[in-house]
Amino acid sequence: MLLQENMEKAVIHFIFLGVISGLTEGAGVLPDSLNAAVGGKVMFTTTLTPGTPFQSVNWKFGAEDMFTWNVKNFTKPEYEDRITFIMSTGSLELKNLTLNDSGEYSVSILLPGERPQTGTTILNIKEPVSNVTVTSEPTELVEFSSVSLSCSSSGSPLSFLWLNSSSEVTGSDRVQITDGNSTLTINNVTRYDKGPFSCQVTNLVSEGTSDAVTLLIIFGPENTNLIISPSQEYYDEGSDIILTCSADSGPPAFVQWFLNGALMSDTGSDLSLMNVHISQSGKYSCQAFNNKTLMNQTSRTVAVSVRRSPVSNVTVTSSSTGLVEFNSSVSLSCSSSGSFPSFLWLNSSSEVTGSDRVQITDGGSTITINNVTRYDQGPFMCHVFNLFSEGNSAPLNLTIYHGPENTILTIYPTKEHHQEGSDIRLSCSADSGPPAQFKWFLNGDLLSDGPELKLMNVQQNQRGNHSCQAFNEKTLRYETSQPSVVSVVPPGCSGGCIAGIVIAVLVVIGAVGGGGYYVYNTKKQQQSSNTIRNNNKAEPQSDDNELEEDVYEKSTGTDKAACQSG
Repeated sequence: MLLQENMEKAVIHFIFLGVISGLTEGAGVLPDSLNAAVGGKVMFTTTLTPGTPFQSVNWKFGAEDMFTWNVKNFTKPEYEDRITFIMSTGSLELKNLTLNDSGEYSVSILLPGERPQTGTTILNIKEPVSNVTVTSEPTELVEFSSVSLSCSSSGSPLSFLWLNSSSEVTGSDRVQITDGNSTLTINNVTRYDKGPFSCQVTNLVSEGTSDAVTLLIIFGPENTNLIISPSQEYYDEGSDIILTCSADSGPPAFVQWFLNGALMSDTGSDLSLMNVHISQSGKYSCQAFNNKTLMNQTSRTVAVSVRRSPVSNVTVTSSSTGLVEFNSSVSLSCSSSGSFPSFLWLNSSSEVTGSDRVQITDGGSTITINNVTRYDQGPFMCHVFNLFSEGNSAPLNLTIYHGPENTILTIYPTKEHHQEGSDIRLSCSADSGPPAQFKWFLNGDLLSDGPELKLMNVQQNQRGNHSCQAFNEKTLRYETSQPSVVSVVPPGCSGGCIAGIVIAVLVVIGAVGGGGYYVYNTKKQQQSSNTIRNNNKAEPQSDDNELEEDVYEKSTGTDKAACQSG
């Protein structure tokens, strides 16, 4: 009875120790069993922490010593250059593993004044996974037949998993996974079973995946369909039509075309009827043929009705509206309804032909004019015609901005001298599009705006050099007229008086001499180059006006003296 009671206590104690230790293969200071790959390395790590130096450490493989550390170190020859010893914990690293390294390893560690610390563990060496390959039998499958995929791999032990794209393949009524999951069989394959399939292989130390395999599932043709674009009841002769044939087929079907039941020479999924003729009217169909299943299927028929269409809706559009002379280019495009249209361009009643500045493109429907001039304003008209009709666009006028040029000042009445108190009208004109804006100047000083300047009841202080300036707000150009002298004499001045004034003026001018003449000409040239044309702002009038004014001022006394003597 006592023996039985002691035995029960011993069993309970053993079970308790087993629960505490987890019933693992590792014991003492070593971990549970370890797994490693051939050619790799493994670390036998003890549970000891660095502390008091050990007196000795002994490692064994099975019953044989493989490494001893003490006063006299020992390493078994076959472990030379394969062992790394960690002195602080007594741990051991083993490299260049082979299958023969599988087995039990133990360690005994002696500390000063203590009992030896021991431990055992199991090392399992596995071949790594490699050379994972999938083969298919057969490779080309007629839909609803069967296929087997086999996966092979180096390594041990191996586990297999099949993937369709990225989804796991599992067994079903049509799918069987056998031979330890290394074989996948699919019965009654459909076009949706093409994959790609891959095999994933794993073991305790590594994993690998095969290249993807895509099955060629042969089926069809089915659902052969014919589409016409654009889809309409009638087509104008000369328009473009595209017929497209499609079919569900593996491999893709070979397509032939039929017109009114007769085989055409055209093949391929698209039939293009460009610049269609009346002779191409009829019923079209396509036939899809699978050279693997040797089956064909014909589409529905589609009617194409082509009719001759007269020219209509002739329209001209311009790429630009406001054009600056010599700086701008413009394209005119002509569009029209009608069969096989031809195009002719007219400027007024004259035919437009190509030149260095003029290009006619797009089958004659587009005209491009480079560096336009004021004479390119039109009106332009597009004449469209075919074999049985014609039509014209509405005329199109271009706005060409130009000038100002030829700015001229005219004085009314035209006289050499005007009596004080009389009325004088000055008029300014210029070639400009749009019409120019005008400003008036007297001896370089701004007077007023407008195309006319009226000097009513003219006075002595209004005599001098008058000029006008033309400005184009579109081209942003200026031009100033040549100055015109307005000579104002006192009322009742006789012919002798006027002659005296003239003589006095001539004498004064002669007295100014060569220096004044040189200054005058120099200023005149500066005015011509800097003021007259293509300036963006009104420039001050030249100093020659002041010279003229000085002449008039110096002649004033002479005028009066002459009149008095007269």
